[in-house]
Amino acid sequence: MPVHHLAQINIARMRAPLSDPIMKGFVDQLAEVNQTAEASPGFIWRLKTEDGDATDIRAYEDVLILVNMSVWESMESLREFTYRSHHAGVFRDRLQWFERSDGVQLALWWIPVGHIPTVEEGKGRLALIEKLGPTPEAFTFKQSFAAAV
Repeated sequence: MPVHHLAQINIARMRAPLSDPIMKGFVDQLAEVNQTAEASPGFIWRLKTEDGDATDIRAYEDVLILVNMSVWESMESLREFTYRSHHAGVFRDRLQWFERSDGVQLALWWIPVGHIPTVEEGKGRLALIEKLGPTPEAFTFKQSFAAAV
């Protein structure tokens, strides 16, 4: 029985508010991507409001920054959803809706089974990567670390 799950946070700055026509392609796919995530093997939890998504959650002063968080059973289950589901097309087309950034936009970290991470916890993991690069406490798909035993 696993003792760790994988948490992830990703952020992106929209090119315009969600109500702007430039964001329509993203908005139109959001519910399906969220449903795909929840139906994916290994999915545990995702950040959302009563509206069913996280687009109203403001983690930063900049209201154009969206935050997304989720918890998965394993690196493999998150990777499968990210790169081999309906999400992959949205991810591929992200520059239509989101600005390119040189900053850290993704952090992954291991959590005890049953723990639900907070937005502040996720922001802290992004800041760790920004400061130290990938470490066992906060890492990326490209440079990951196994869960401590």
